[in-house]
Amino acid sequence: MKRIEVRLSLAVVAPLLDVIKAAADSLGDGLAAPNRLADIEPDFRSEWRSELLAAQNSEVTQLLALFDKEFFANGVIAFDRENAEPVVRACAAVRLKLRERHLTGLDEDLLESGDVELEALPEPARKAFMCYLFLATIQELIIQHLDSSILES
Repeated sequence: MKRIEVRLSLAVVAPLLDVIKAAADSLGDGLAAPNRLADIEPDFRSEWRSELLAAQNSEVTQLLALFDKEFFANGVIAFDRENAEPVVRACAAVRLKLRERHLTGLDEDLLESGDVELEALPEPARKAFMCYLFLATIQELIIQHLDSSILES
């Protein structure tokens, strides 16, 4: 089993964690990605939504668990077969929430390229954008450095 460990700067990442946690908490009982349940029988909609929500919340918990006491002691987070796929999905959910709450005024191409003038953004949007990029980097690390087989179901 392949595992990667990434050493992060506590001084850089710690302030972002509050923003990430707030975005994760704001997911609460709502799905990050809009779902179209019109084609599903009404009897199954509620159950399916509940299952999706439970999975999303579990994955976000796994993402936040990367930043535990050990992280604050040594600045290292690790990805492996057990957490890779859930962390990728959790990063996507939190990024969607950050975009919805703080980054709506940014053009999608600029947002994805990272070519945004930070100084032009108000403080909350600046922090949200830095979190957005940080989570995108985590996703890229997982996808690039771990065997594709661990991302398969």
